[in-house]
This record gives sequence, C-alpha cells and structure tokens, in this order.
Amino acid sequence: MLKMPRGLLAIAFLAILLAGCAPPGIVDRVPDDDPAYLLEQARQQGPEQAAISRLEAADILARQGRRTQALEVASDIDDQRLPAEYRLQWAMLLSELGESEGEPWAVIQAAQLLDEIQVPRDAGLILRERHGRALAQVDEHRAAALILIGVQAQTDSEALNDPIWSSLSRLEGPELASMRDETDDLGRGWLALANLVRESGGDIERLFMRLDEWRERNARHPAARSVPEDLIALRELRGQEVRHIAVFLPESGPLAGVAEAIRDGIRSHHQSAAERNGGVRLTFLDTSRSSIDALYEEARNRGAQVVIGPLDKDLVTELENRDRLPLPTLGLNYGHGETNRAQGFFQYGLSAEDEARQVARRGRDDGHRRSAMLVPDNEWGRRVGRAFEEEWRRLDGTITNAVAYDPRGSATESTRRVLSGGRPDMLFLLALPSYARQVPPTLDYYNASTLPIYATSHLFEGRPQPLLDHDLDDVNFIDIPWQIPDAAVGGVEALPYLSSYQQLHADADPSVFRLMAMGVDAYELARRLPQFQLMPESELNGATGRLTRAADGRIERHLPWARFQRGVPQPILAIDLLGTDLMENGLPDREPSANGQRN
Repeated sequence: MLKMPRGLLAIAFLAILLAGCAPPGIVDRVPDDDPAYLLEQARQQGPEQAAISRLEAADILARQGRRTQALEVASDIDDQRLPAEYRLQWAMLLSELGESEGEPWAVIQAAQLLDEIQVPRDAGLILRERHGRALAQVDEHRAAALILIGVQAQTDSEALNDPIWSSLSRLEGPELASMRDETDDLGRGWLALANLVRESGGDIERLFMRLDEWRERNARHPAARSVPEDLIALRELRGQEVRHIAVFLPESGPLAGVAEAIRDGIRSHHQSAAERNGGVRLTFLDTSRSSIDALYEEARNRGAQVVIGPLDKDLVTELENRDRLPLPTLGLNYGHGETNRAQGFFQYGLSAEDEARQVARRGRDDGHRRSAMLVPDNEWGRRVGRAFEEEWRRLDGTITNAVAYDPRGSATESTRRVLSGGRPDMLFLLALPSYARQVPPTLDYYNASTLPIYATSHLFEGRPQPLLDHDLDDVNFIDIPWQIPDAAVGGVEALPYLSSYQQLHADADPSVFRLMAMGVDAYELARRLPQFQLMPESELNGATGRLTRAADGRIERHLPWARFQRGVPQPILAIDLLGTDLMENGLPDREPSANGQRN
C-alpha cells in the first residue's frame, strides 16, 4: 500500500511537488497562522481568493489537530473556484481528512477530481485507493473492487488483498460475471477466486482443495502469494462442516401455519441444494409436544450439530437469557430483551422493527430531516413506530406529527391529520396494501403530492398488480430480493438460490412466500453458523436480504429499495458515482431532492 505522511503540511508539500510548481501563499505562511482570521477574510474576498483562504484555513486546522472542523471547511470549498495548481492539494487534503474521520462521502467528493484534471501518477494512485475504500464503506462493493484492483494492477501491492476480497465476497454471481469485461488478467484471477468460494457452498474441505488448485494456476497473483485473511481464518473450520441440522418448529398451535411455511422453505431448498450441500441431514422436532431442554437432548442423541428454531418469541427470550446453549442455535424470532446474552445463540427473523430502522436511515441519507408518521393504532403499529422514531431521533431527525390510524377505516382523516402537525419533508408509512393505496391520492387531494413516502414491505402483496397498485406510484419501499427481483438484482435469473425460488414461487401463496424465503435463508445460515461464530463480519446474500451478524448474535437484514412506477416495483436509480448508474445512496445532510415525489 502506498504510504502518505500523516501531517497535512507534508501532504500540501507533496501535492505541490507532484504538480511540479509551488503556488504562492500557503508555503510562505508560518505554521501558527490563525484559521479564524483566514475564514473571516474569505467572507470579504472574491470567489477565487476566498476558496484559497478557506483551503489554507482547513490545512492549518488539520495541523492543529482540529480535524473535524478542518473537514467541514474543506468539504464546503467549491474547488471549481480554485486555481488549477491548488485543486490537487484540496483533493489530497479532503480525501485524507475524510478517510481519517470516517466520512467516506468526503473521499468520494475529492476523487471526482480524477476525472477533471491530469493528476500525477503517485497522487492519482493514492486518491484512487482511498476512493475504492470509501465506496466499500457506502456498500458500493462492485465499484470499490474494480477501483482497488486497478490500483493493485499498477502497484502489485499485497496490502490491497483484504479490502479487495472484502468487497468481492459481498457480490453475487451475476455481479461478478458483469465485471469480467471491465478488468484485466489480475481482475479475472480475483473473479475466479470469488466464484470458487461462492460455489463451495459452505463445504470447507472442497473450498480449500479448489483454493490450492487456484493458487497453482495463478502462482504470481497477489492473492496466491498472500491469501486474504478471511480465507485463512476459514481453515480453522476444517472438520467442523455442518452435516446434521435439527429443526425445532411447532406442528400445532397458533404458530403452526407460520411454521409450516418456513418448514416448506427449508425442505424445498434442502432438496434443490442436495448436490451442493454435501449430504446434510435434517431432523424435524415438534416444539408443541416437548420442552425445549428435551428437544435439545433428543437433537444431540440423534447427532445434530446445530439447531434451527424455536419460533415462539417467549421461547427465544428464554434461550437468550441463558449463559450458553447445548448446541449452536439459530432462533427464528427475536427475544424481548435488549440484547442476546447466550453464547452460541443467533436470532433471525423478518422483523418489521428492523425494516422501520432501515427506513429511518434511508430517509436521513436522502437528506430529509422532518418526518411525519402514519402507523396503525394497535400493538404492532406502536412497536414498529417506536423503532422508526427512536432511530430517526438518534440520527437527529425531527418528528412533525405521529398519527395512529384505525386500520379498518378510511385514510382520509388520518392523512389530513398527519399534515396538520407541521411541515414534514417525508412520510413514514406502515400499512397493509388496502390502506396504503388510499394514502397517496389523499395527499394529492390535500395539495401534498410532492411529499416523499417511505414505507416498509407490508404495503406490497408480492405480485404485480398494476391496476390496484398504480395509486402507490412514486412510493419508496423496502422488501426482500425474492419479492422484488427486478429492483433488487436486475431480474429473476440473478436471484440467490434461483432453483429454490423457481420451485417455491410457482405455487406459493404470496401471503406466505416471504416465510418460505425465510426458511431458505435459515437453512443457509445454519450451515454457516460455525463461520459466523469464528468470523463475526461474515455476510450472506440471501433470499431475504444481505444478512450480517450484530455483536450479540442477532442477524440483521439489509434490504433493497424499490419504487412503484405504473403500479409495478422498479429500481431506484439516481446518482452516478463512476459514470455508471448505481443504486441511490443520497448524500447525508443535503437538501431534499425530488426523490419519491409524485408528479
């Protein structure tokens, strides 16, 4: 990895020397100049000289250790106003500050200079490497991998192996395939490595046999000389592959219907993945007939290595309060506690609260600050609404009005009330389809047609119904990839576990299809529980979203976004970071754009 001096003055000198000339002003100033004086001067100067003064002030603030303030000043500089000889210095300063202060969008802002002026080789490599790392931080892993591989092609730096692999390992097969024509032999070696890991299907022995073959064929590749740390860590799992899974689900009682849908997903995926799963056995045990301890005893007697279940929230709560469990366990719900205490216990479910928190983060990322809330007047609405509000306030957002509506009534009065509490710049909507379809037309009636609506998955029935859903046009919502394939991955053929999707989707009732998808992901997570225990940063791109592990073992879902257009969910495409359309990641704290507005 290319090293840069940490001092900002050194960066300024390096940038100037690389550019081949020394602009007047900055070099001549003494280190203890007053940045406040420079910023005050800038208010009275013309645009060009003001930009220079602000750049000088940012440089001094950084050298004084006031890096947060330095970043704010540098970010606000209009670099187009700077003379050409200063622009490189600005970009180097801004990208260094953005990287050190954990602000990836500042790094991305600085990297735009690479497309605008001729940058010396060494400075360009530094900016590109920082750019790639920043894109990974905002989950643009395809673009990040391409940029970092490009830097490695020019430097042969093994230090880039881990960040390159971190991004590649988060991509699905179609995304990897699409990169082939955009890279060279080095990149194609990386793609081959990523594909063989994906195709190993959690079989560690098979993985390392194929890895050894890959290293022989690519002996000069940086990843062959120095295998990425995440792959090395997997060696510890040799001999721990999951070959027998016990499933704890009720066969009677109030949760029997939900359990049956999940069970169908597990069974179907187990059969379709038989060749890939290396002979995994399934044992189903009925939680409605035995105590949880008796079920664990029977599972161990039958040779099970891990457990999927239970489903009941009270049972999950009981387990999360223990110190440890008899077998590594993936609960199919989230307990009542604030944290999960039990060692070896993971919790996974289709949490509406988790969706609400994601909506809050997306709304703030898109620049909104004042949200209204429209949620059902019941326990579910209160619980999900509270999750949104807590996350929204944590992100310094303001709630203008929170309206609890009667799900059996009309949306007319509740929508009017939601507008009466202030001037919101977005609306959080939690509603089932029949109620949700009434809200946009009612907003139109009250002259609020441009108010962006952000919703959870519950407003979409899971099948295209343009005639019914056209009233939801321009509403933004999240859902699992299996429900919105065009928006999530660009089409059905690119979905994870395609054969299982096709088998389950053919005859599934839309009302239980999400639960079937949950069963598919529960099966895949269970097979990887040893990996998630050893490597907490592990991820799974599944049928129900990108699944990651929180610190306490709870599995978090990261869902794709869609927007209704002509009554059909479509991708949300907006900003262009690298000259190609990427999924929108609105810059934080910008003025709200027309995202989600109805025309």
